[in-house]
Amino acid sequence: MNEGIVLQGIIVGLILSVPVGPLSFVCIQRSISNGRLHGILSGIGVALADSCYAIVAFLGLTAISGFILTWQEYFRCIAGLVLVVVGIRIFLTRPAGDGEESPHESYAKDLLSMFAIAIANPLTIIFLVVTLPGFGFAIGGTSLVSAAEFVGGFFFSSAAWWILLCGAIGSVRSRIGTGHLVLINRLSGFFIAGIGIAMLLLLFLAITGTVVP
Repeated sequence: MNEGIVLQGIIVGLILSVPVGPLSFVCIQRSISNGRLHGILSGIGVALADSCYAIVAFLGLTAISGFILTWQEYFRCIAGLVLVVVGIRIFLTRPAGDGEESPHESYAKDLLSMFAIAIANPLTIIFLVVTLPGFGFAIGGTSLVSAAEFVGGFFFSSAAWWILLCGAIGSVRSRIGTGHLVLINRLSGFFIAGIGIAMLLLLFLAITGTVVP
């Protein structure tokens, strides 16, 4: 095993996962509303999607990456629309009161829904294509063993971050009252939907030539 490649995968995974964005807010909201495991599995879904892009970028699969980049406007549009819908749904969600049962999504749905949202975001592969050469990787011609080591480290650090973040937040959910849950849902939903609207607006401006994409 090449420990250096694994370490670089761990570093890149953290660089991509730690910044708080709309997907982080979805995972945090699920941890608070439904429990830590729901949030953790949502985060694992994001980590799996990012790892798929890491494999493509690391191995330099030009056919796949080219397809994604060629149709990135459509992917970005889908991602933006999904974030708007998810944000509105969270905004309108009424937390269960004391003594009430809260309807939870299935664990599989948590994971698969976040995987789908994350995989629809082509900005991830753009980030990786720009980042990997900075770590000394030449895009294309890399062995499968090296790719497995890099992506293994990448997924490990990303999954560990989501477990730490959602686990810590989920551990205090019992101390959060219904009123605070309502406020959290409102703020999270507003932020997530706002990011989706911003993505759609920037995409529209880019297509019309108003701004550089």
